[in-house]
Amino acid sequence: MNQRYRPITRLGLGGTGLGDMYHTTSDEAAMTTVDAAWEAGIRYFDTAPHYGAGLSEHRFGQALRRRKREEFTLSTKVGRLLVPHGPGEIAAPFVGSLPFKRVLDYTADGVRRAVEDSLQRLALGHIDIVYVHDLSPDALPQAEFEHHFGIAAGRNGAFEGLVKLREEGVIKGWGMGVNTIEPCMRALQQSDPDIFLLAGRYTLMETTPLQEFFPLCEARGASVVIGGPFNSGFLAGGEHYDYQPAKPEQHALRERLRKVAAEHGVDLPAAALQFGLAHPVVAATIPGASSPQHLKRNAALMDVQIPAAFWEALLAEGLLPQEAPIPPRKPVV
Repeated sequence: MNQRYRPITRLGLGGTGLGDMYHTTSDEAAMTTVDAAWEAGIRYFDTAPHYGAGLSEHRFGQALRRRKREEFTLSTKVGRLLVPHGPGEIAAPFVGSLPFKRVLDYTADGVRRAVEDSLQRLALGHIDIVYVHDLSPDALPQAEFEHHFGIAAGRNGAFEGLVKLREEGVIKGWGMGVNTIEPCMRALQQSDPDIFLLAGRYTLMETTPLQEFFPLCEARGASVVIGGPFNSGFLAGGEHYDYQPAKPEQHALRERLRKVAAEHGVDLPAAALQFGLAHPVVAATIPGASSPQHLKRNAALMDVQIPAAFWEALLAEGLLPQEAPIPPRKPVV
């Protein structure tokens, strides 16, 4: 089996914040955030046309075009074409927009045009990874999901188009960029994806991918990038889980995790960030950040020493399944 492409660094920067998710971010703040990421050693950057209707891509391009292209990994997404539309379509949770609106297109022609359009917005020479974005039953009504998935997986669909773009050397790898496991499983069964961006499903709160998805990835040589390692900020102290107000049972589980963390003197956000990377199929994790302060904190959390006894306590109390790989202790330099 050919070695499939993986991001250059294990910690990446997610691009929702640069697309004005929840609040406006200035161009200057976006630039300094990317610069801070670079200074922290991060070399993987993820964006999408959906994030601010091109705003995130445009800002990443401005910040990254001064860097040597071979020194970083860049991923973006397809499935939504942007067409001119003044003054710009505002689509929650984004509060900003370039003068475009989004049009769904999961055809081979559509993904080729989307990649070409993204290259123009980024003003960069190539994109490393392309994810099929939000082709998932949580993002679309079930009937619409099935309709669009049928197009993507069918003849002259997105999957076929992305395999061809990979063969042509336009991209290095492709997969799904979603919040649910089902479309990833189906893509693996029906096509030849390389890497998945799966948000919020393999965290200290949820480990469902261990059952079928991760073993199938291992068998096929595919890897996974973890998005939303804090479950929309919940494990970092927020009150939202998967972009919705957290439920009582989610609060109760977090309290149990906090209790074990306190007993072992562990910073729970650090454990949340490091946990997923212990699994061999996980190539990177990409928490979002819209300011240099957020970015520097995430980078620092990756280096926090977490005692093995903490992970063993989570296993012993059933807070993690026995088959979950736990992070090794970092050597003290």
